[in-house]
Amino acid sequence: MQITRDINPHIFRGYDIRGIYNEDLFESTAYTIGKAYGTYLKQNIGADKVIIGEDNRLSSPCLAKALIDGVLSTGVNVIYLGVVTSPMLYFANEIYNIHAGIMVTASHNPKEYNGFKIAFDEKGEICGNEIAEFRDFVHDADFIEGQGNLETVDIKDRYVDMLVSKFNFNKKLKVVVDAGNGTSSIIVRDIFDRLNLDVTYIFCDSDPNFPNHHPDPAEAENMVDLQKKVAEIGADIGIAFDGDADRVGCVDNEGKVISSDYYMAIMSKYILPTIEKKGIMFDVSCSKTLSDEIRKNGGDPKVYKTGNSYIKREMLKEGLLFGGEISGHTFFKDKFYGFDDGIYAGLRMIEVIDNETRKLSEIESTLKKYYSTPVLKISVSEESKAKVVEKVKEYCINKGYNTSTIDGARPEFDDGFAIIRMSNTSPKLTIRFEAETEDRLEEMKNEFLTLVEKLIKEV
Repeated sequence: MQITRDINPHIFRGYDIRGIYNEDLFESTAYTIGKAYGTYLKQNIGADKVIIGEDNRLSSPCLAKALIDGVLSTGVNVIYLGVVTSPMLYFANEIYNIHAGIMVTASHNPKEYNGFKIAFDEKGEICGNEIAEFRDFVHDADFIEGQGNLETVDIKDRYVDMLVSKFNFNKKLKVVVDAGNGTSSIIVRDIFDRLNLDVTYIFCDSDPNFPNHHPDPAEAENMVDLQKKVAEIGADIGIAFDGDADRVGCVDNEGKVISSDYYMAIMSKYILPTIEKKGIMFDVSCSKTLSDEIRKNGGDPKVYKTGNSYIKREMLKEGLLFGGEISGHTFFKDKFYGFDDGIYAGLRMIEVIDNETRKLSEIESTLKKYYSTPVLKISVSEESKAKVVEKVKEYCINKGYNTSTIDGARPEFDDGFAIIRMSNTSPKLTIRFEAETEDRLEEMKNEFLTLVEKLIKEV
């Protein structure tokens, strides 16, 4: 296979490489990225072995093969896991003590997408400027030659045994599991059938066409079937996973979706008394409910930019034991490895209600509530989304608003906040509002949505 210099630069996003297969992502792209990765790993990291896995998408086998061929052609050795979830690859990184890894996945994106999550060392997936630097490294095409060895390893049993060993449930709770036909389908029954739970499975057959709904629990429409099933059978909890199973979504016993920031607020109550370092990290889109609950339980809320790679890396830097972000990534290092694993996170919430006398809805009802919108996504071109956000920052500063710019613009008010930032994975802006009253919420929405619509037309 030949390298290609014709690679769409927009596939290099904020914390991964992602695009539409056979439109801006081809086998030649994967091969070239593999050659660049192997060269970079040997020259800049001083390592010669990488672990590679793929999700259950239709395009993953051919992209993984081309990627592996590229890596091997530089003299770097490959441990190939086959079809796995992203957390299974992260687990392999830990047990083999090889932290260079590539996951072929487009996570929650529609079926025509695919991509690569790339890590060179213990810091985890590259993100931000590192992605841009790697893009330029790929483009330079100054690759080394060699012949690496390929080893195929089945990690499934060890991963299942590890997860099962961490939980001992007493109540045989009723649980509904929705895999969204994503990659978690290859593993969920093996795990949940070995635990003391009464489990109902929906959409847990692997199907890369995602015929029922997209495997993205952060979107309300993808949780409707889970909500209905929980209500129908009177389940204690429903849990859903995204396409590569590193994120979780939860539904309480009344069929209500628990947002990820509320998930973290509930979890912080149970984690904080057990850990010495009290910092809990979360991203700029999360509710004040979360920071309120962290402070209430003696913790120190730490706000950082959105993106699982950014949160994971900053938590590692600060030595924090729990954190997460609004899309459903959560990181536990109190009794786990610290990587984001949707199945583990779901089981941790089941553990909470297993040890409680109250239902999940009753636990959630103790949280202080604000009026808020879901995360709103507004389409905008890749070329203009950064310009729009910069203009929003200028607007907020000129208005004298107390504005955080660590990730987009987050103007803070005494009675609420707005967050306007650009998506790192798609040509969209992500926007959210929160306020103490419905009237104030509508006022903020009108101000900033009108502004954004105007800016999109102008830039």
